[in-house]
Amino acid sequence: MTQPTDRSLPVTPTQAFSHAQALARAKGLEKLSYWAGIGFGSGLSPKAPGTAASAAVLVLAPLWLLVGFWPSLAIIVVISLVGIPICGKTAELFGVHDDGRIVWDEFAGQSLVLLPLVWYGQMTLLGVVIAFGLFRLFDIWKPWPIRTLDEQVHGGLGIMLDDLLAGLVGAVCLIVLIKCSLLNSLL
Repeated sequence: MTQPTDRSLPVTPTQAFSHAQALARAKGLEKLSYWAGIGFGSGLSPKAPGTAASAAVLVLAPLWLLVGFWPSLAIIVVISLVGIPICGKTAELFGVHDDGRIVWDEFAGQSLVLLPLVWYGQMTLLGVVIAFGLFRLFDIWKPWPIRTLDEQVHGGLGIMLDDLLAGLVGAVCLIVLIKCSLLNSLL
């Protein structure tokens, strides 16, 4: 397998740097950015790293409930904004745009889907599981316009945007379930 020699992004994902190579390429604060980008290790899951990272985020559900809707939203906005350079730098270190091991974007998108549960006071185990399923559905399926954003917006912004939009679509679906009392009827 041919490895790129500079910090440019190779053409195909098969040329991606390994975890050890990417970490070795990181200098100083880039190492912190790299570890955040791979979800503090959750992105290194050998199977379905995005799903593993999304599941890891679910431990934050009680935190979002504790601090309330508006502080949670503010934290998610900050996570999203700092995620742009984090994901961009991590992609650069891996040598591939939106490598599957980059999961900071899952942290933001999955957290976004949990917000309706906080707003409507529906933070139940079933609600969290449904929020998880909705986010994974839209993140993997990438219906229009999520797929378009994924294909046309590059760099850290592109990595973050498709997951944030998947999270927003999942949140809207969850709101519909709550407003139609479908979530309550499942309890």
